[in-house]
Amino acid sequence: MTVGSPWKLIAGFALPVLLSQIFQQLYNTADSLIVGRFLGDEALAAVSSSGPLIFLMTSFFEGLTLGAGVSISRYFGARDDARVERAIHANIFVNLLSGIFLTILGVLATPTILRWMGTDPEVLPDAISYFRYYFTGVLAVMLYNACKSVMNALGDSRRPLYYLLLSSAVNIALDLLFIGGFGWGVWAAAAATVISQAISMILCLIRLSRKTANYRLRLSHLRADREMIGLILRYGLPSGVQNSVIGLANVVVQTNINSFGKIAMAAYGTYSKLEGFAFLPITSFTMALTTYTSQNLGAQKYDRAKTGARFGIVSALLLAELIGIAMYITMPQLAGLFSRTPEVIALATQQARAITLFYCLLAYSHAAASVCRGAGKAFVPMLVMLAVWCVLRITYITLIMRYSHEIRFIYYAYPITWSVSSVIFFIYYHCSDWVHGFDAAEKRKIPS
Repeated sequence: MTVGSPWKLIAGFALPVLLSQIFQQLYNTADSLIVGRFLGDEALAAVSSSGPLIFLMTSFFEGLTLGAGVSISRYFGARDDARVERAIHANIFVNLLSGIFLTILGVLATPTILRWMGTDPEVLPDAISYFRYYFTGVLAVMLYNACKSVMNALGDSRRPLYYLLLSSAVNIALDLLFIGGFGWGVWAAAAATVISQAISMILCLIRLSRKTANYRLRLSHLRADREMIGLILRYGLPSGVQNSVIGLANVVVQTNINSFGKIAMAAYGTYSKLEGFAFLPITSFTMALTTYTSQNLGAQKYDRAKTGARFGIVSALLLAELIGIAMYITMPQLAGLFSRTPEVIALATQQARAITLFYCLLAYSHAAASVCRGAGKAFVPMLVMLAVWCVLRITYITLIMRYSHEIRFIYYAYPITWSVSSVIFFIYYHCSDWVHGFDAAEKRKIPS
């Protein structure tokens, strides 16, 4: 991505990522859609309540994967093949250990955490079942994400898309077979997701292990490479912490939503699934921005990095607002795909109309944060997200719920915190020397 038109490269990279993320999102959305249709609102609430908790427990390690992607992109842009290969193997090694850890933690800690979240007793058994089956196969999810980050960092966003096309179709088919055909419970939706993710993982590992791959993955090279793991932690640990605190804030939000009962839980889950789909074009641009920025700064093409960053930020902002307007108008019809219950549709629509017109602010924050990560400045978005999307959001919700226990005030937490973070990122982006982040890090390594 260091040669050619910046906007064509970013858009060309983002499109396969967008399609890939659409099919990635289909996993959980298909679960919710089919579960809600065949098993009812209680089962839908069970799947929905598991979402924020799954994100909380996996998001830290996904942040480390982002750090690995930055390292790989940087050395790839600098044409340092030896370090690229070492970074790839370190990334797979870290995610292998992470998957094993999450499997044990998820299976053992499920009931305790869901009870702590105040999950409705009627929903709790199904939520525990879904969560445990999901984490039984979470290793496949972690290894797929690791392989995808490697391919994306090398500029290949197409093959992960092809693999997801197949596995997403398998997931939907298995959901329909297990739940609609066999009449199995909520756990079957998680089982279908795990089987499908395992297919994606296997295809990615086969590709990276072939001699025709740009950088061949060898099992014998998987080891604790101290230098590369150190770089993964340097660039990924802030993103991991950032993801975790956002996940924690979302769990707090879910806990407060749970206090309004299973109808509110189902409505919140419905909106969240739809928002996940709606925001995919923006996250695709931001992922492209991170890779583009890393490769060009690694090649010391500073002006080119700035040009691409401006294009990516403006495009994400405009696209997000168009999507927000469409969501605002069509939410009743979209929510009706998940549930036939009027109360669920009404609450999901109320949430959408309190939030969606502010999507431009969320897009700006994500885009600016992605540029920072690509420049090796991952600590900056971590601090902003920790202070604003976690501390400020939790403080606001905790205080407002004491004085007025109305669900609409929970919804307002999102545009309020997006506004604050956007102002901070705007100041940092325009006033700091973010383009020389890698250069400063290298100078600190050289003894005086």
